[in-house]
Amino acid sequence: MIDEELLNIIVCPETKQDLALAEPGLVEKINLLIEKGELLNRSKQKVSDKIDCGLVRADRKYLYPVRDDIPILLMDESINIENI
Repeated sequence: MIDEELLNIIVCPETKQDLALAEPGLVEKINLLIEKGELLNRSKQKVSDKIDCGLVRADRKYLYPVRDDIPILLMDESINIENI
């Protein structure tokens, strides 16, 4: 899980908006799409590794995946969640 202190200082690398932990239901939906092979990241690459949790941008447009307690704060790796 993401440390609370870290969560208070990291921001979206693109917009500098705050990031918040994704709700468990959203993580579950994303992992189901990954399992089905139906999820693409922002760079249009298929996401093949499930996420442990995610960090959602304040405008709720993108999620940055977290795997092995490490946030992946790369814009190309972010996942558009507007239609999930």
